[in-house]
Amino acid sequence: MERERPAEPEAVREFEPPYLHPDYLSTVARAPRRQLVRLPSEWFHRTPGPAFGRVPVRPLDADLTRQHGGEPLGERIIVAGRVLDTDGAPVAGTLVEVWQANAAGRYAEPEDRHPAPLDPNFSGAGRCLTDTTGHYRFLTVKPGAYPWANHLNAWRPAHIHFSLFGAELGSRLVTQMYFPGDPLLRLDPILQAIPDPRGRERLLARFDLELTEPEWALGYRWDIVLRGRTATPREHPD
Repeated sequence: MERERPAEPEAVREFEPPYLHPDYLSTVARAPRRQLVRLPSEWFHRTPGPAFGRVPVRPLDADLTRQHGGEPLGERIIVAGRVLDTDGAPVAGTLVEVWQANAAGRYAEPEDRHPAPLDPNFSGAGRCLTDTTGHYRFLTVKPGAYPWANHLNAWRPAHIHFSLFGAELGSRLVTQMYFPGDPLLRLDPILQAIPDPRGRERLLARFDLELTEPEWALGYRWDIVLRGRTATPREHPD
């Protein structure tokens, strides 16, 4: 049984990928086959968020290049932006978490069988809280593309996974950020599952020379809008 999403205007729904998108093979097994059932709101825990686990968020959690004894390999990048609501107002105190592959396109987890090298100095995960103006900032390395078994010669474009927790745990947003100019973007069935091209554009970061630090790291800016016609498209749960 799945919780039904609230009704949204047609223009907003076109920014969201459908549950079933046959080109993305995993959705064939994951997509619900029956009419969704609306469950009463009182069935869900209204646990206050964000949730940090046993360890509070620390400033160095947002620097993925300083979590080990040495520096990771790859191109250093800064990814920063703002979390905004429908009216463009900043959303402060939002827990922003990221996870990604290393510069060779491999995740630091046992299930990743891609025969690319692991980086002992890169775990690929970080988190931070938005400040009073809704800003977040991460220092990391640009992830590499990697093959996946969706179809013949399938490769995922470089991307960073984002998770946001707001005032309660039920407000979680999970999505992905992509890089401009990647030739794999038009071939990626996950990104192309979003019907409206304007929705796909919402997932592309933009290069920002002002954010770039000379002789250190290139800057990419990506704002996340939580609702409305300019909302950032989200991933559906498995």
